[in-house]
Amino acid sequence: MDDNMVQRISTHPAYIKLKAARTGYGWWLTAAMMVVYYGFIVLVAYFKPLMSTRIGDGVTTWGMPVGLFVIAFTILITGIYVRRANSEFDALAEELNKAVLK
Repeated sequence: MDDNMVQRISTHPAYIKLKAARTGYGWWLTAAMMVVYYGFIVLVAYFKPLMSTRIGDGVTTWGMPVGLFVIAFTILITGIYVRRANSEFDALAEELNKAVLK
């Protein structure tokens, strides 16, 4: 890719908007994941009696559904990101391609 093309892409308003939207959204989702993951680690480390308390008469403890929630949350926020990427981010990227490759 030549320097002129790089310059046109990096200064195009669609690229700037795309970069800002993806970066900001990515940081929000990263922060949410960190809170959930490290929250789970804190619960395991400092609240062992709670996490090892059995639910009912079986062998399942509170740590198991909380751990399952962490996994489900990861899948959920991945799906949320993919949905937004496939709609908003792809549209911005297509707009950028059309404008720059004229």
